[in-house]
Amino acid sequence: MKNAMDLISNFVFYYPLLMAYLWMVGGLLHYLLVERKDGGNAAVAPLSSYPKVSVVVPCYNEADNVREVIACLDTLSYPNYDIIAINDGSRDETGAILNELVNLYPKLVVVHQHQNEGKAIGLTTAAMLSDAEYLMCIDGDSLLDKEAIGWMLRHFQHDASVGAVTGNPRIRTRSTLLGRMQVGEFSSIVGLIKRTQHMYGRMLTVSGVVSMFRKRALQEVGYWSSDMLTEDIDISWKLQVSGWLIHFESRALSWILMPETFRGLYRQRLRWARGGIQVLFKYAGEVLTRRNLMMWPIFAEYAVSIVWAYCMLFTLAILACNLLFPMPDAWRFGFVPRGTGVLLFLTCCLQILIGCLIDRRYDSNLMRYFADTVWYPAAFWAISMIASVIAFPSVLLQRRKRARWISPDRGIRASHVLDGGGAAPERAAHTPHGDALEAERHS
Repeated sequence: MKNAMDLISNFVFYYPLLMAYLWMVGGLLHYLLVERKDGGNAAVAPLSSYPKVSVVVPCYNEADNVREVIACLDTLSYPNYDIIAINDGSRDETGAILNELVNLYPKLVVVHQHQNEGKAIGLTTAAMLSDAEYLMCIDGDSLLDKEAIGWMLRHFQHDASVGAVTGNPRIRTRSTLLGRMQVGEFSSIVGLIKRTQHMYGRMLTVSGVVSMFRKRALQEVGYWSSDMLTEDIDISWKLQVSGWLIHFESRALSWILMPETFRGLYRQRLRWARGGIQVLFKYAGEVLTRRNLMMWPIFAEYAVSIVWAYCMLFTLAILACNLLFPMPDAWRFGFVPRGTGVLLFLTCCLQILIGCLIDRRYDSNLMRYFADTVWYPAAFWAISMIASVIAFPSVLLQRRKRARWISPDRGIRASHVLDGGGAAPERAAHTPHGDALEAERHS
């Protein structure tokens, strides 16, 4: 029993450390081999052709955001695109505002869905209506960088097997400590993971807030699934098990809003965990075949992270019992070996430092948030543990239904400012207030 307890405690501690160093190495390799030679955030080199692109904006209760988002999209530098806004049964003034905007912006096409059908249905509707070869999908709070389309199209033109390209979301909500911590998260965790997976050749998921798709690939796999909580993870796996590749483009920026309350953050991460576990079950049979051998590490990493969450919960429970009650020697163990607190702190510092140094080419002054974010990698694993432990049984016990929209936390409404810490384009300087776009299942 003592050996088993030691094995569990070592797994609980060393697995996050192993993944942290794997992500750091992968991120550095991507920077050295891909990003450094391309000159950072410079203008896009001329493309071989300029096929039509539809920028798809699914909207649900986006009255506070939609004016700025559409105005931003009207200024993109790409010469051949239109904008398709899907009003998915909004209960606020979103529909009326879109009807107003369609007379101001010739590129804008508005589609009204009278009932709330969910984000996946909205995206699929836009894809079927569009006559474009490529679809750029963003959220209703996303301010897309003017060069983003060009940076993403390069991948499709260089490789006919690329079915999707995911961009580099940047956080605008920085008025609270929680908001600033997520700035570090998107550089030190999300950004490094995307870079590592791009180097490997398979992705866990595209970013739902900024991704471009080859329409032919979407048609081939049957578009987005309407019964999945995280349509972005689902479409990523659906494309990859069908043989399509997904790339990451660090220069395709999109400035987004994120939760700045613990309740909002928890709800968001719980949805992500539920959606990821849904995808794990849905595609297990297809992934675990010789044809999809390259997806095995992605599948295994996600599955092991769920096992880790329950091992962590078990470890914490035993520690609490050791503190409160006399326990047999076999049930006593040190949570971590000596010196590991220092190792954990140094790893968090190094991970934040590497992520911020790489991403400051696109988001200036990231280092000013170093002190606020240095412990976020540890907090990330704590949040992941709670979300996974709760999500796993809920996915097992509940029947899948249509994934629909709710409007959770998108930050403190009174002061969405970059506070001089970001390199957002001018159009992002006046930050919108609003609720997050999130697809959630109704019980």
